[in-house]
Amino acid sequence: MNIVHVAMIAGAAAMGGFLFGYDSSVINGAVAAIEEHFQVGATETGFTVAAALLGSAVGAAIAGGLADRFGRIRVMQVAAVLFGISAIGSALPFAIWDLALWRVVGGIAIGIASVIAPTYIAEVSPPAYRGRLASLQQLAIVLGIAVSQLVNYALASVAGGSALDQLGPLQAWQWMLGAALVPAVIYFLLTLSIPESPRYLVRVGKTERARRVLNEVEGGDVDERIREIRRALGSEVKPKLSDLRGGRFGLLPIVWIGMALSAFQQLVGINVIFYYSASLWQSVGIQESDSLLLSLFTSIVNIIGTFIAIGLVDRIGRKPLLLTGSIGMAVSLAATAFAFSHAEVVGEQANLPFMWGAVALTSASAFVLFFALSWGVVTWVLLGEMFPLRIRAAAMAVATATQWIANWLVTITFPALRDWNLTGTYLIYTAFAVLSLLFVWRFISETKGRTLESMGT
Repeated sequence: MNIVHVAMIAGAAAMGGFLFGYDSSVINGAVAAIEEHFQVGATETGFTVAAALLGSAVGAAIAGGLADRFGRIRVMQVAAVLFGISAIGSALPFAIWDLALWRVVGGIAIGIASVIAPTYIAEVSPPAYRGRLASLQQLAIVLGIAVSQLVNYALASVAGGSALDQLGPLQAWQWMLGAALVPAVIYFLLTLSIPESPRYLVRVGKTERARRVLNEVEGGDVDERIREIRRALGSEVKPKLSDLRGGRFGLLPIVWIGMALSAFQQLVGINVIFYYSASLWQSVGIQESDSLLLSLFTSIVNIIGTFIAIGLVDRIGRKPLLLTGSIGMAVSLAATAFAFSHAEVVGEQANLPFMWGAVALTSASAFVLFFALSWGVVTWVLLGEMFPLRIRAAAMAVATATQWIANWLVTITFPALRDWNLTGTYLIYTAFAVLSLLFVWRFISETKGRTLESMGT
């Protein structure tokens, strides 16, 4: 086994995560410009931003079935093509509903990538390195977020300082959305260079190819590993959503736990930071160019936290990181809410005094840091490994679709909640952070060091 080679394979698959992060957060720098360009209010803006998340729920729901029918690699290629189509369409909209439609197409690609990348990485990773390799998905996501903020800032600066300014034949915000075409093409090309999942190959009877891939990525007694995979599959029947039924409440307990894990990751409000931070800071009196820089700074903090998680997830385990993150997020969100309560409103203009602005920036950054070193990484690691192999693809699809629905609810409600009461909004997110702590303490089991085939046994 060559761990560097395996890491390169996992990294190529995680390019879907990069596009996931880029495409879902690039709208951040364009929100104010879109409102002005199309002359729409908070409701229409919230729907347009959140439209991608509806597509993401659909993409996540269908990804598992597609992956089991056509293979992991083919589905990655479908996602790459959809990313490219969405980038072109989003850059050239003629109305707000048209933009929302292209956002849905991109969302389907995001949903597919959010399921297929962690599933594939978990299936090609040796148990001892699986947590760190699975963390590449989240690292790619946060790098995509950071690059989107950097591109947004650079394009706005070149155009004259605003996303509404003209840059050649298009406005800056159109270039922001269209730039996703470049990583989409790179993602497609990378999928041509990586092997199919050995577990998928065993499932469809391509044992010799599975043997070669397992020898490449794991080594050791390959024949025994194939027998272990076959035993874990339990049956050659492809998994269906009906396989998830059981227990007291209609679904298997492990499926409910995965769905709750996914929901809590979003209900703490993390994507408010990545979708709306530029307009959020502008709403409390910060200039557009400065707000874009603050968004970039937040993304850098996100990357730092992700690297911390990668270094710790296989050492101290998944559950301790989640507990630490929940405590840190609850405290940080409460501090952010308190700081925003000091905003001074004159007419329709709000202003945050310097001292409280510094507190808000510090606490919001701490929130992102605690999220990144815990829930950001560990949720994807757990979703890729916590389900029994027989139902993994179907359960992963349901859990990830739940995540996107929760993300959609948070995203579409934030503009109206912000206009209602920004402090109260952040207190709601604080409450969910506290509830996430109780959930992890009671329901999450440690998976560090276990083989995928032992999950659920």
